[in-house]
Amino acid sequence: MKKIIWILVLMIAAVSCRKAGTLSVMTFNVRLGVALEQDSLNNWENRREAAVAMIADIAPAVFGVQEAYDFQLEYIVERCPQYQCVGVGREDGIHGGEHMSVLYDTTRLELKDWGTYWLSETPDVPSFGWDAACKRTATWTLLQEKQGGRKFFFVNTHLDHVGVQARRNGLALVVERIGEMNPEGWPMILCGDFNVYPDDSCLADLRAMMTDAWTSSAEADDGPTWHDWGRNMDDRHIDYIFYSGFSCCKSIRRITQSYGTSKFVSDHFPVAAELEW
Repeated sequence: MKKIIWILVLMIAAVSCRKAGTLSVMTFNVRLGVALEQDSLNNWENRREAAVAMIADIAPAVFGVQEAYDFQLEYIVERCPQYQCVGVGREDGIHGGEHMSVLYDTTRLELKDWGTYWLSETPDVPSFGWDAACKRTATWTLLQEKQGGRKFFFVNTHLDHVGVQARRNGLALVVERIGEMNPEGWPMILCGDFNVYPDDSCLADLRAMMTDAWTSSAEADDGPTWHDWGRNMDDRHIDYIFYSGFSCCKSIRRITQSYGTSKFVSDHFPVAAELEW
């Protein structure tokens, strides 16, 4: 009798897990494709096939990229045709410069709406913010599952690598926009390269609003995410996935393996997570 009850418990748990389902997401700083001489053998031309192989292997439902130029995005979408891409160049709001784009699997997700804003005092036009060394943006998407019908927001950003105020105020703007854009209370995901370590005080307001996948998952492969082509030995991460409206993060991990003949897909390890509804 006890054996039968235990089997029933396992069956109910399995059905519940299937019903709940998971959403696979990723953040990927691709390393700008114009640093040909600076990156030497690690330049985009030499690792682009590896980057595409990694995306095909991990197969996230949706992911955000940082530092991507238009020709890098074109290469990825051409070779991963199930993905569509939204985002604009940070320099002119069209094609110029780096894109903080969102790519989503069209076989699993439908795009309902999207937009980009600048992390600055004038967020609706291309602009520098505060003490930033570069123009910085955030791209948001409203997506819907084709099978389950569930809607969620996915936001991707890249905070400044120099300006302390730009990081703090830029992230505050992202937090403010997240609060304003979601009156329905749909699940929300924020990912990106924040250029800060986990103990930075600029993350405090974000942590009050959303859950850090690195700290909430029982299966977390934590460690450095920016590795500088294997030269950075710091054990802390600067790439993040935050979420709200999901029951938990089942796992989060750095993608550290090599693909093809390239040792690295970028100077950052991509970070992938499984979020449970």
